[in-house]
Amino acid sequence: MSLDQYYLLGRSGLRVSRLALGTMTFGNGGIRGIGGSWGADEPTARAIFERYISAGGNFIDTANSYAAGLSESIVGTFVKEAGIRDAVVIATKFSNSLSPGNPNAGGNGRKAMMQAVDASLKRLKTDYIDLYLLHTWDRMTPAEEVMRTFDDLVRAGKIRYAGLSDVPGWYAARAQTWAEAHALTQPICLQLPYSLVERSIEHEFVPLADALGLGITAWSPLAMGLLSGKYRPGSAGQGRLSQDVSGGGLGLFTERNARILTVLEKAAADMGRSMAQVALNWCVNRAGIAAAIIGASRLSQLEDNLAALDFTIPAEFRSALEHATAIEAPYPYLLFGDDYQAGILNAGTTVGDKPSGYRGEVLLPKAAEYVFGQSKVKDLG
Repeated sequence: MSLDQYYLLGRSGLRVSRLALGTMTFGNGGIRGIGGSWGADEPTARAIFERYISAGGNFIDTANSYAAGLSESIVGTFVKEAGIRDAVVIATKFSNSLSPGNPNAGGNGRKAMMQAVDASLKRLKTDYIDLYLLHTWDRMTPAEEVMRTFDDLVRAGKIRYAGLSDVPGWYAARAQTWAEAHALTQPICLQLPYSLVERSIEHEFVPLADALGLGITAWSPLAMGLLSGKYRPGSAGQGRLSQDVSGGGLGLFTERNARILTVLEKAAADMGRSMAQVALNWCVNRAGIAAAIIGASRLSQLEDNLAALDFTIPAEFRSALEHATAIEAPYPYLLFGDDYQAGILNAGTTVGDKPSGYRGEVLLPKAAEYVFGQSKVKDLG
């Protein structure tokens, strides 16, 4: 696998790289709600962007709230100056407010969406957005309103595809099936956190995405840097990772995560790879994952991450990682396990779902590969 080997995103014809370039670090303003000046300045961001593009990457992820809008502006400038608008897939998001005191500047309502998309188009210096995502569920706006507005934006030519980020499973199912039932634009993407230390989406979201044709783009595949090998419990500079969430930190230095780091470090050393490369390789090759979003504040970080696709994790190391990171299935998911269902539902018989590669009435290869010009595109099946 390489960065210039493209795959279809969800049940769509949109072709994207397996590693998306996350641009939350572009600009020095941080992200609204998190704060701080920790991002890459514009010259560093330019070097990161140009290196990603030169390696064959085509999937750029940003949001209206990243660096209070500066991230979108920087991305728009880079894309326009390079003259590559039609060659790249730009994903951006709405939901977070950039206008304190204005109740309709944030959330998922139609008014907020319409305002946000026009502002993003201006900052991105483009007349269309390839993939437009709801950033965070606001617990208020009906899915019907969101999907109708997505459809209107597609019909108006302002966006090409729609997606959902950080929503409950039932909300995603409601949104997709309602849009399908009413012949509206359906979402093609779910953007969710996923990594060796955060596997909770496997219970609900991965099966949901498979059933409804949604490609999952994993954010924070390195768990905010925890899996990069940069931080260790008690080391200098890891305060925000270890501090409890109630105190404003991320609460990542738990006993469980410390055990995971030990297993990951050994596997990486034995393979002659960095911890970040092994963690990214594991993530992007998991069931349901269409792409992993990588972010960098230095060019050296990007270079290391780009090498995550050119190897296969040996079975013994993959098994060790699986064992160390496994999470217990909560109710009712524990009732859906193989052992329980075999004994209670199937009474000793063997019952399969469908033959491998089965799709409708036709048997197809699991990953059919097609060649378009000099690029390769794969259907993940």
